[in-house]
Amino acid sequence: MQIINKNIKILIVGLGLIGGSYAKALRKKGFYVTAITNDQKSIDYALNEKIIDEGYDYVNEKAVSDAELVVFALYPNVFVEWVKQHGHLFSKGTIITDVTGVKQCIVYDIQNSLPQGVEFIAAHPMAGKEVYGVENSDDKIFEGANYIVVPTEKNTPEAIETCKDLGKVMGFNRISVLSPEEHDKMIGFVSQLTHVIAVGLMTCSDNEHLVDYTGDSFRDLTRIARINENMWSELFMLNKDALLKQFDTFIEECNTLRTMIKEEDTERLKEKMRLSTKRRSLFDKK
Repeated sequence: MQIINKNIKILIVGLGLIGGSYAKALRKKGFYVTAITNDQKSIDYALNEKIIDEGYDYVNEKAVSDAELVVFALYPNVFVEWVKQHGHLFSKGTIITDVTGVKQCIVYDIQNSLPQGVEFIAAHPMAGKEVYGVENSDDKIFEGANYIVVPTEKNTPEAIETCKDLGKVMGFNRISVLSPEEHDKMIGFVSQLTHVIAVGLMTCSDNEHLVDYTGDSFRDLTRIARINENMWSELFMLNKDALLKQFDTFIEECNTLRTMIKEEDTERLKEKMRLSTKRRSLFDKK
């Protein structure tokens, strides 16, 4: 049963790739979507393409106070500052959520900043592209993707279910629940470390002709190396402790594999490969 009523007033703050994709997905499902972002060109594009119903390049107080469900698609530090400056505009009963890639460093701060009766339930859509901006928005990136709901003890069961339902409405396949601490540990491994590895692969060789020699394996491994340096450097720093722990584990495993190759320990190397194949096969199940 769908919890989110089609008549609910939805506001999206931050109309880039993910914010625009949320808007597109929700409007296609019949929701009335308003957006606030700091670029009038993005608003104009979204209105012209019928991605949103209303839009403002400034904090429209009525749009904020009328909203019943608000999705923040901002960088973490900008998100925190936005709530501190404008959070008093939210009406009692409003539920806000986000798409932010780190949680511990912002969730508790934001929950403590909100007026009484306004609830923040964090979420993380595990979807994206290597392009940016509302003009690249695509609601299909959510189809079959994973969605993580990140509650704290301050969250009500109603808000948690509303957040889960939002994920279902947009087409996510698997919806998981993690604490902020569990989320950041997991994301440090499956997302941030993978981006570090991709960047490292692209920067450790200055051969300008690699593109002439590579096959699909190198292209697949480095797909995410085409990276937004402002966003990802901020995410790395905000989740530094968890990321460094995952980094150390990965380096240790690389050293183990290096030793096997150096010592020509073929049998143990094959064991590692069989384990890798077994674990990777779990990702291929439909």
